[in-house]
Amino acid sequence: MAHATQSPDAYDALLDHYETITGLGGAAGILSWDQEVMMPEGGTPARSTQKSAVSTVRHDLLTDQQVADWLDDLADADLTDEQAAVVREIRREHERAARVPSDLIADLSEKTSEAHPKWKQAREEDDFSIFAPVLEDLIDLKREYATHIDPDADAYEVLFADYEPYLDLDTAERVLERLRDELVPLIADIRDSDVTLANPFAGSQFDVDTQEDLARDVLDTLGYDWEHGRIDTAPHPFSSGTPFDARVTTRFDPEKPVDALLSTIHEFGHARYTLGLPRAEYGTPLGESRDLTVHESQSRLWENHIGRSPAFWEAFLPEMKTQFPQVEDATPRAAFEAANEIFEDNLIRVEADELTYHMHIVVRFEIERELIEGDLDVADVPEAWNDKYEEYLGVRPETDAEGCLQDIHWSQGSIGYFPTYSLGSVLAAQIFAALEADIGPVDERVREGDFDVVGDWLESNVHQHGARYTTPDLVREATGEAFTADYFLDHVHEKYGELYDL
Repeated sequence: MAHATQSPDAYDALLDHYETITGLGGAAGILSWDQEVMMPEGGTPARSTQKSAVSTVRHDLLTDQQVADWLDDLADADLTDEQAAVVREIRREHERAARVPSDLIADLSEKTSEAHPKWKQAREEDDFSIFAPVLEDLIDLKREYATHIDPDADAYEVLFADYEPYLDLDTAERVLERLRDELVPLIADIRDSDVTLANPFAGSQFDVDTQEDLARDVLDTLGYDWEHGRIDTAPHPFSSGTPFDARVTTRFDPEKPVDALLSTIHEFGHARYTLGLPRAEYGTPLGESRDLTVHESQSRLWENHIGRSPAFWEAFLPEMKTQFPQVEDATPRAAFEAANEIFEDNLIRVEADELTYHMHIVVRFEIERELIEGDLDVADVPEAWNDKYEEYLGVRPETDAEGCLQDIHWSQGSIGYFPTYSLGSVLAAQIFAALEADIGPVDERVREGDFDVVGDWLESNVHQHGARYTTPDLVREATGEAFTADYFLDHVHEKYGELYDL
């Protein structure tokens, strides 16, 4: 009975303590956002020290003996479902963190701050050897990190669990293998098709400043909350923030306005999720997103099921024509086809179409595993990367910049992250099917410019739960079914079968 009488005090004390941990995590996020968006290039040495200090203090608070005592106190307490979820999430985070020494956390933080400018320089100069030494250090540190957490487990599995703790690596592998097995033949059929999709945007130049205005317009159209957000440019588009301040970034190519538009819609999906989390629960796991598979499902749902839909182009093309008179003759159908063209020679993941995208993920997944398991030397990454691109995508990068240096993730120490992109795309289709089963087809609403119907449903069925449920439980709560790739594969077979007359 002692536990039961002490537990309310223990719960409140744990929450107060965790609120400070959340605040430090948010501060680290702003430091990272600033480094990627606004910080002058010479600021790296100080920023490395700042980020290292914040991450070390956060780690020390998370691993404090008091946290262990409070969690012990609450082990047999009579808690509500919400309280039990909070304790479950904090316990998991505490137990993982407690196994990792503070000096290793500081080393990782400092090394990732050093890695970012090295990656950027290597990419600009098209020279992987500039980035290789710091990547080697990061691989060693991540191996050490994984060993501390679970010396008996597969190191890559430990790292993957940082981003997706409740869907195991076997599930990720099964999904990726199924996508590879079913999408490669579908892509081959498309290559053999006699159909050529329209592209009214090809062959023209699109002013970058005007594209930025258009990006703001599409965010307005989708219902982005400017009082709690902003848009900037970054070498690699991303979104970050809190339910009070969720920012998006994008990038522009004068020849590819649709890419920037879809990238902006993708990052809007992330920000809409973040802003849809319950603000009253900020500082607790109930006010936090449910890891990266679910986060990616939100961005891919908006990008693929809304931004690549015929209804979206009927709604938004008139606005695009006011900004770019050179497409005044384009039809919504032609714009829809341009947004869904399958590219036989695309090397860049963030510019990839809905199908070949997943082969980009498979390449990264396989290389990451080989690096962590010691089966691939860092120096050999460019060649291994290029070989896999040739095998899976039928193209071979001619430069490191368009090959293994295109993504920012490794410079951030984010190893084990990439599978969640494909898992999220798969989940997006499942959630979208549940949405339509609940409220009916959304095309007519989107055609009329009513995007709130999508955002409100997602907020009610996904966002508002925060991290109350594990990933499998949240999927079942939102869709009524276990996680499955069936909806995604049905979606792409139907859509691309019609587009390419298969």
